[in-house]
Amino acid sequence: MAESLPLFPLHAVLVPGAALGLRVFEPRYLDLVRDCGRNGTGFGVCLIADGEEAGAPASSMAYGTEARIEDFDTGADGLLHLRLRGTRRFHALRTRVRDNGLVVADVDWLDSDPVVDLQPQHALLADMLRNILEQIGADIAVPERSFDDAAWVGWRLAELLPISLSQRQSLLQENDPDKRLEALLRMIP
Repeated sequence: MAESLPLFPLHAVLVPGAALGLRVFEPRYLDLVRDCGRNGTGFGVCLIADGEEAGAPASSMAYGTEARIEDFDTGADGLLHLRLRGTRRFHALRTRVRDNGLVVADVDWLDSDPVVDLQPQHALLADMLRNILEQIGADIAVPERSFDDAAWVGWRLAELLPISLSQRQSLLQENDPDKRLEALLRMIP
């Protein structure tokens, strides 16, 4: 049975486990953030298919990721700044626009990735991810076993590699961690 989820269409693709910074200023989204805080819920982030982030409601891709608010602050610009974390993926079946311009979707939640060991042909991707994390000075402690998890390696690379939004969206829509890694291999020159 489909569940109702408010959407925040962006010119960005949020993948599970990824962080995203967001500035919020439109009343419809300020109301959304207030409701999420009050109810302990998240909202959907979807790539914009047609339209802009501000102004008239944009049409978005049918696949997205639930975002949970990890932190918030008022920036020097006076706007609400959020730090979001992607959680679970969804498929939007239908959308409707509320009177205030907020897009709400009826969504089916996609299954969580199975825990699949990294295949030998994908070991290069785990090494590449280690190097990227070292170069950016990631200040998070990553358990070594994470580099053996095909889904985790795929999502982190989808988050960090300089790939196009359409490529990132295609990775988000892929349900099989091994096929996601194969697609990443094809994207790397």
